[in-house]
Formats: sequence, structure tokens, C-alpha cells
Amino acid sequence: MALVPYICSIMNVYNDLNKLPAFRNAVVTIGSFDGVHRGHQEIIQKVNALARSVDGESIVITFHPHPRLVVYPNDSSLRLITTIDEKVQLLEKYGVDNVVVVPFTIEFSQQSADEYIQKFLVDKFHPKYIVIGYDHRFGLARQGDIHYLRHHGEKSGYKVIEIPRQDVHDIAVSSTKIREALQNGKMREASRLMGHPFMLSGTVVHGQKIGSTIGFPTANLDPGHKHKLIPPPGIFAVKATHQNTEYQGMLYIGDRPTIKEHSNQTIEVNLFDFDRQIYGDRLKLEIIERVRDDASFGSLDALSKQLAKDKEASLKILAKEESEQQRLEEIRQQPHVAIVILNYNGREYLEKFLPSVLATAYTHLSVIVADNASTDESAAFMKKAFPDVQLIQLKENHGFAEGYNQALAEVKADYFVLLNSDVEVTPNWLQPMIDLMERDETVAACQPKILDYNRREYFEYAGAAGGWIDRYGYPLCRGRIFGVTEKDEGQYNDTQEIFWATGAAFCVRAKLFRDIGGFDKDYFAHSEEIDLCWRLKRAGFKIMVRPRSVVYHVGGGTLSYNTPRKVYLNFRNSLFTILKNEARSKTLWLIPFRFILDGLAGVLFMVQGKFPHIRAIIDAHQSYFRNYRLMLRKRKEMNERIQKISIDIRMNDAGRYKGSVVWKYYARGVRYFKHL
Repeated sequence: MALVPYICSIMNVYNDLNKLPAFRNAVVTIGSFDGVHRGHQEIIQKVNALARSVDGESIVITFHPHPRLVVYPNDSSLRLITTIDEKVQLLEKYGVDNVVVVPFTIEFSQQSADEYIQKFLVDKFHPKYIVIGYDHRFGLARQGDIHYLRHHGEKSGYKVIEIPRQDVHDIAVSSTKIREALQNGKMREASRLMGHPFMLSGTVVHGQKIGSTIGFPTANLDPGHKHKLIPPPGIFAVKATHQNTEYQGMLYIGDRPTIKEHSNQTIEVNLFDFDRQIYGDRLKLEIIERVRDDASFGSLDALSKQLAKDKEASLKILAKEESEQQRLEEIRQQPHVAIVILNYNGREYLEKFLPSVLATAYTHLSVIVADNASTDESAAFMKKAFPDVQLIQLKENHGFAEGYNQALAEVKADYFVLLNSDVEVTPNWLQPMIDLMERDETVAACQPKILDYNRREYFEYAGAAGGWIDRYGYPLCRGRIFGVTEKDEGQYNDTQEIFWATGAAFCVRAKLFRDIGGFDKDYFAHSEEIDLCWRLKRAGFKIMVRPRSVVYHVGGGTLSYNTPRKVYLNFRNSLFTILKNEARSKTLWLIPFRFILDGLAGVLFMVQGKFPHIRAIIDAHQSYFRNYRLMLRKRKEMNERIQKISIDIRMNDAGRYKGSVVWKYYARGVRYFKHL
């Protein structure tokens, strides 16, 4: 029977394919999603993030009844972790915009693969993206697969995002483990695997009312679905929801061996401090923990005494659960910080430094590794050594800039912390930065003090105690000028505004990162954080260094500091950054002047015999001219973004050195920031 759509607080649910709205930039995923467990939640998170990135809507398509019940009606082995109503409630909890429950019929199952794609997916949803498993089959005789779906996408205007084989395997394994845990009464283990307690809901029906005669009145529950998985007999501590009010209680599942004349299986719950008649009402139970096995007693009096002990045990379990939930709620009140490590062939660094990141003294924290298509089996290592750390696997090496853009599109948090894989953090490195940014909403980004992992008393090249920039667009740091790093003697321990924060350990407000447009993907690596910070400062925001936060950086772990490739990116991206961010009148003389200075740098490389570096400068200039019009278009686009988020009509120029660091360094011999 087709039902009209109804609207939940944040989610639309549709049961009639003929009453679907026109979805905006639909990002669609299709599946059973039985249990909506952690594996499913990762897919949902990716779909939601992708929808946000294209200003679209996330859509989960699922089926009712379960296709197996229609295609194989005589198969009685199917046991569902969630009924359709329970599944919908959980999908809402995890932030899906729309759920479409497709009435699964023999007629629907007999569509050809072409009809499934055109008449169902394209005509009904007009998807921009379809997120699907590698093994997804559809159409009559399962003739359609992901390759066929991709083939049709070229003419129908959608792209297919594949859920990797390993992820699909992990989801199947998780579902099996959850069912095994539930069938053995291991409710805590099942909850851990699902990410939420097992749900059992149904209608309150009349029973024999024996519980009332021994002081424990119960509400008998009819799940209404013979294929719903029911835990084994016993007593369970539960939380029950009736008409949006939550109660504590204990659940009995079993055939009541003490009462011989009533030996049929029953599901009945005793709600504590509750005395209302609720026949015909719906109850939702969350089963927290099994108290004991079912047992037979010699009399009703003996059963009553045991139930009193069961209630006491259930109250202790529920009190512990409530305390844990309060602790989690306090954590949720903190800003959610996501530390995202972009990895490329850094397996040894992950093994060495990731444990220190996981030991970070901050509660509302997610640690995510985004693998930039490594070739050193980093992803396999992560799955084996750190299975609980979320892993985002990118299809190709997009470099630092676009790699982070794509990874962060899948992450939901209040703050992003971009952390190099070759960084060792100290236990309390994060809290001081978050405290600073929470106190001052005008701080857009912040960095810790960066010390050298191999020379721990010295600043490290990539950021030191905060980035500055000189009059001519050359970057420098408090504690590092060009290749000279200072010894850390506390001379830069003051919290201070800077011009740019290092990408090695970069804390930024997530919303601002997205609103300002993220990193410029054409930079690949180097200077992308300077460009981003410059844009944020043009909008009036502050960039800060918080030296109370300390990390140790190996440096050059992914791209060595003194290679032709680094020189190329350095010279090219510096010119890009000036063209996009400096006042137009200043660029007219500054960029030609930079070409002259770049030529002098080439002479220096010639004296040093570094001829590949000279070639890198020439290539950088050629790339600048090839991309000149593109950068002008980006300048215009970024100006529009900056105007939308601006908090001041003037640029925040703090962290700008008014002189020339090149002149000071090479002509005057100044090597330390404090002597400028």
C-alpha cells in the first residue's frame, strides 16, 4: 500500500515512488542497511558529506519488504536486525536528508537493468552521484552491475562513486558478527558494533496479567514482524520510549517455565515507576544488557523475589549507562575536533607517530587518516594496525591541496586539524588552540609551536613559531628565515597574531574552510596554506600561533625541502598567491620585480651547481603564464567569497614584515627573526 510522505524533524520519508519531489543535486545510495551499523554509518557520512559539497540532498533508498522475502518466499531463515520503522528512525539519527522506502514487489524485481536505471534511478531521482558497492547487482536475473551503471551515467548525467571491495566485505562481516552477538545475548558487543543499542519495538497487546499478581506488571509486546531477530531467553535491562517519554525497565523474553499452563514464548517489559494502561500503543525498547538467563522457579513467590533482584541489577546497569551517556553528552558540548592526517607513502610515520595523536588529551575528538593513493600499503597497514581509526581512501594522489579538499568534504566537525603524518604531538597540544579559538570568534586558524623532531631544542622549518610574510611576498617564520632555524629558548612563547599558519599542524574553523573555498587544488603542494590564510585575513579574520601547544615535526617526510620539485612549487605557487591576493595596483610592479629576484636566485643556484633547480624556476615561470587567466578568474571568485564572509572592510595585515627579508638575509646578514 502506498503511503503519503511524512516529514520528520530533519528528514523526509517517502513510501510512494509517484509522490517524490524534485530532489536538488541528489546524492543517492541504495541498500538494505539492516541494523544501520557502523559500516553503514560510514557510507551515510560519505553520502551526506558529498551532498553538502555540491549543495545537494542525501538520499538513502531501501526496500520493504526485504527483497529476499519476495524473491524467495519460502526462505524462513532471514532474521532482521531492524524492522523498517526502526531503520527509518536510525537513518534520521545519522543525519540523512531523505529516505525512500521502495515497495519491493515481483514486478519491481523483474525490471530489466536498463529500466531500473532509466525509469527508477534517473526518472525518479535525477541523481548527481550514486554511491554503490562494487558488487551491487540489479535488474532481472541480476544482469546489471556497477560497470553497467557507470556506462549509463555518461549519457544520464550522474557519476558513480564505488564503495571499495574491502568496505563492502567489512559491512557484511559486521552484520554477521552483530547477529551472532544478538543471538548469544551479548548486547554490549552488539551495541559496540552497531554504534547504538539494539532496538526492539512493537505494539502493546493483552497478556495473562500474571505479572500484576506478583508485583511486576508487564506490557506484552508484539514486534509485528516474524522475521525480526529476537535475542535469546532471559532478563534484560532496557530503556523504553512511550509517546516521546523515556522510562527505565526490565524485559523478559522466554516461555515462562515457572508457569506451566502458559508456555508460549512471550516478550514483556516491566516499566519502572509506570502504572498506565497502554494497550494498543507503540513501545520502543533499547536493550542495554542481559541480566541473566531464563530460569524455572518453584513458586510464584520465588519468581517474585528473583524479579526484585533483577530489578535492582537492572537499575545498576541503567544507572551506569546513564552516567556514561551524561559523560558523552558533556563531550558533545565541547567543540568537535577532527584531526585529519593526509598520508602518502607514510606507513612508517603512521606506525611511529599515530599513537601519540590517539593519546591526545581532548575528549570530543575524531582521528581520521586520508590516504592519498599510497603505494606502500599504508591503507592495508591502517586496517590491520588501527582498525578503529576512520580511513578515507582517495583514488589517486591529489597532492596536499586537493587531497585535503576531498578528504575534508567527508568530515563533519567544528574544527579541522590538518596534521602531517611525520608529526609527533604532545598530550596537551590541542586544548590550548581550541580554548583560544573558542574565546575569540575572529580567530580563523591557529598553529602550535613546531619544533624539530631530530633536534628537539630547535625550531623546525615548516612553520616554527608562526608564519609571517614580507613586503614582497616572501614567507618567513618566527624562528626560521629561509633555511636557518633558531634554537628555541622561549623567545617566541607569546601567543601572537601571525600572517599564515603552517599546514604541518593547521587548526581551522571547518565552516570558514568551506566558505572560503578550501585550498586551491592547482597548488598541489606548498604555499596552499599561505594562500588560504591570506584570503581569511582579507576577510578580516585573525591567524594565530599558540606556543603553549607544542609538536615535533620530522620535516620533508613527503616532499624533501631541497629538491627541484619543491623549488618549482615554491616559485610558481608564490607567484600564484601574489596574483590572487595582493592589491591589483601592487601586482603590476611586484610580479615583474619577483621575476628579477627569481633570476638572481637562479644565478645563486648556478654558482652552487644546482642546474636542475634553475630548470625548475624556468618551468615555474612558464606555468605561471599558462595559468595566468585561470588565476585571474580564481581571484574574482575568491573576492566574491571573501565579501560574503567578511567581518571587516579592511584586510587584517598583522604578521606582515614591512621590509625585505631577502635584503636583510643576503645583504645585511640577518639570520634570526628577532634581529629583523
